[in-house]
Amino acid sequence: MTATRSTRQRDVIARVLDGAEGPLAVGDVLARAQADLPGLGVATVYRTLKLLTEQGRIHPVTLDGETRYEPAGRGHHHHFSCTRCGRVFTLHACPVALPHGTVYPGGFIVEAHEVTLYGQCPACAGARD
Repeated sequence: MTATRSTRQRDVIARVLDGAEGPLAVGDVLARAQADLPGLGVATVYRTLKLLTEQGRIHPVTLDGETRYEPAGRGHHHHFSCTRCGRVFTLHACPVALPHGTVYPGGFIVEAHEVTLYGQCPACAGARD
Protein backbone atom coordinates (compact mmCIF):
# COMPACT_ATOMS: atom_id res chain seq x y z
CA MET A 1 0.00 0.00 0.00
CA THR A 2 2.85 2.41 0.73
CA ALA A 3 4.26 2.16 -2.81
CA THR A 4 0.84 2.80 -4.35
CA ARG A 5 0.21 5.78 -2.12
CA SER A 6 3.67 7.16 -2.83
CA THR A 7 3.06 6.79 -6.57
CA ARG A 8 -0.32 8.54 -6.28
CA GLN A 9 1.26 11.41 -4.35
CA ARG A 10 4.05 11.66 -6.92
CA ASP A 11 1.55 11.62 -9.79
CA VAL A 12 -0.61 14.33 -8.21
CA ILE A 13 2.40 16.58 -7.51
CA ALA A 14 3.75 16.07 -11.04
CA ARG A 15 0.29 16.86 -12.47
CA VAL A 16 0.11 20.05 -10.36
CA LEU A 17 3.47 21.21 -11.76
CA ASP A 18 2.55 20.24 -15.34
CA GLY A 19 -0.66 22.27 -15.15
CA ALA A 20 0.83 25.37 -13.55
CA GLU A 21 1.17 28.66 -15.44
CA GLY A 22 4.74 29.01 -14.17
CA PRO A 23 7.15 27.64 -11.56
CA LEU A 24 5.58 26.97 -8.16
CA ALA A 25 6.93 27.39 -4.63
CA VAL A 26 6.64 24.44 -2.23
CA GLY A 27 3.65 26.00 -0.46
CA ASP A 28 1.83 26.45 -3.77
CA VAL A 29 2.51 22.83 -4.75
CA LEU A 30 1.22 21.68 -1.35
CA ALA A 31 -1.96 23.77 -1.51
CA ARG A 32 -2.82 22.69 -5.07
CA ALA A 33 -2.00 19.02 -4.46
CA GLN A 34 -4.13 18.98 -1.29
CA ALA A 35 -7.20 19.56 -3.48
CA ASP A 36 -6.76 15.91 -4.61
CA LEU A 37 -4.96 14.62 -1.52
CA PRO A 38 -6.28 16.45 1.56
CA GLY A 39 -3.94 14.59 3.95
CA LEU A 40 -0.79 15.42 2.01
CA GLY A 41 1.97 16.87 4.18
CA VAL A 42 4.74 19.32 3.39
CA ALA A 43 7.48 16.74 4.14
CA THR A 44 6.05 14.48 1.43
CA VAL A 45 6.02 17.39 -1.01
CA TYR A 46 9.70 18.14 -0.29
CA ARG A 47 10.64 14.45 -0.70
CA THR A 48 8.68 14.17 -3.93
CA LEU A 49 10.15 17.38 -5.39
CA LYS A 50 13.64 16.05 -4.56
CA LEU A 51 12.86 12.71 -6.25
CA LEU A 52 11.32 14.32 -9.34
CA THR A 53 14.35 16.62 -9.59
CA GLU A 54 16.76 13.66 -9.33
CA GLN A 55 14.75 11.88 -12.06
CA GLY A 56 15.10 14.92 -14.31
CA ARG A 57 11.33 15.38 -14.54
CA ILE A 58 11.37 18.83 -12.92
CA HIS A 59 14.01 21.41 -12.12
CA PRO A 60 14.36 24.17 -9.54
CA VAL A 61 14.24 27.83 -10.49
CA THR A 62 15.40 30.48 -8.03
CA LEU A 63 13.48 33.75 -8.28
CA ASP A 64 14.04 36.51 -5.73
CA GLY A 65 15.81 34.07 -3.43
CA GLU A 66 12.92 31.58 -3.40
CA THR A 67 13.19 28.15 -4.96
CA ARG A 68 10.30 27.22 -7.22
CA TYR A 69 9.82 24.14 -9.38
CA GLU A 70 8.72 23.60 -12.96
CA PRO A 71 8.66 20.70 -15.42
CA ALA A 72 11.91 20.01 -17.26
CA GLY A 73 12.18 20.05 -21.02
CA ARG A 74 10.16 23.16 -21.75
CA GLY A 75 12.96 24.71 -23.77
CA HIS A 76 14.25 28.26 -23.65
CA HIS A 77 11.88 30.50 -21.71
CA HIS A 78 11.75 33.27 -19.13
CA HIS A 79 9.49 34.31 -16.27
CA PHE A 80 7.16 37.14 -15.31
CA SER A 81 6.67 37.81 -11.59
CA CYS A 82 3.56 39.71 -10.57
CA THR A 83 4.44 42.32 -7.95
CA ARG A 84 0.85 42.42 -6.78
CA CYS A 85 -0.31 38.79 -6.35
CA GLY A 86 3.12 37.13 -6.25
CA ARG A 87 2.36 34.55 -8.96
CA VAL A 88 5.07 33.67 -11.47
CA PHE A 89 4.26 32.96 -15.11
CA THR A 90 6.28 31.31 -17.87
CA LEU A 91 7.00 33.53 -20.87
CA HIS A 92 7.74 31.69 -24.10
CA ALA A 93 8.92 34.71 -26.06
CA CYS A 94 12.49 35.80 -25.32
CA PRO A 95 12.83 39.56 -24.74
CA VAL A 96 16.63 39.41 -25.11
CA ALA A 97 18.51 38.76 -28.34
CA LEU A 98 21.76 37.36 -26.91
CA PRO A 99 22.45 34.01 -28.56
CA HIS A 100 25.05 31.60 -27.18
CA GLY A 101 28.54 32.83 -28.09
CA THR A 102 27.66 36.51 -28.27
CA VAL A 103 30.54 38.67 -27.06
CA TYR A 104 29.09 41.22 -24.68
CA PRO A 105 30.94 44.58 -24.30
CA GLY A 106 33.98 44.15 -22.10
CA GLY A 107 34.80 40.70 -23.51
CA PHE A 108 32.10 38.68 -21.74
CA ILE A 109 31.11 35.62 -23.78
CA VAL A 110 27.44 34.71 -23.37
CA GLU A 111 26.73 31.04 -22.72
CA ALA A 112 23.14 31.40 -21.49
CA HIS A 113 20.80 33.94 -19.93
CA GLU A 114 17.85 34.14 -17.57
CA VAL A 115 15.35 36.95 -17.53
CA THR A 116 12.60 37.69 -15.04
CA LEU A 117 10.24 40.54 -15.81
CA TYR A 118 8.34 42.23 -12.97
CA GLY A 119 5.03 44.01 -13.06
CA GLN A 120 1.32 43.22 -12.84
CA CYS A 121 -0.23 40.11 -14.38
CA PRO A 122 -3.39 40.58 -16.52
CA ALA A 123 -5.69 39.68 -13.61
CA CYS A 124 -4.08 42.21 -11.25
CA ALA A 125 -3.74 44.93 -13.91
CA GLY A 126 -7.47 44.62 -14.62
CA ALA A 127 -8.52 44.58 -10.96
CA ARG A 128 -9.70 47.80 -9.40
CA ASP A 129 -8.64 48.80 -5.89
